[in-house]
Amino acid sequence: MKAKPKIKCFEDLIVWQKALCLSRKIYQRTNEGAFAKDWGLRDQVRRASVSILSNIAEGFGRYSTPEFRKYLAIANGSSYEVRAQCHLARELGYLSKDEAERFIGLSVEISKMIRALRRKTGK
Repeated sequence: MKAKPKIKCFEDLIVWQKALCLSRKIYQRTNEGAFAKDWGLRDQVRRASVSILSNIAEGFGRYSTPEFRKYLAIANGSSYEVRAQCHLARELGYLSKDEAERFIGLSVEISKMIRALRRKTGK
């Protein structure tokens, strides 16, 4: 049986890489059109997306399983926040249905990965 590679830094976590991708895509999309002019929603969805990857990184850096799990829970909450904001952006016409579904789908995938990582790290 092959041993799993040890995660040495938060950048090795696939969930962190996906969160970085989501945040980059959100920043790119919120620089366009009417979304760019709605500073409140634009800044809020940006902050929520950055919170996902930041909390994964911060929790990893705490070197404590309970602390890591706590920060993963916060990151998961931020993922839900991004989802809610994407629904609103679609309703306001800032995102097309397809764009919103892509962002929401990536947020759902990240949430599932976070929950799996929390389960793997114990109770």
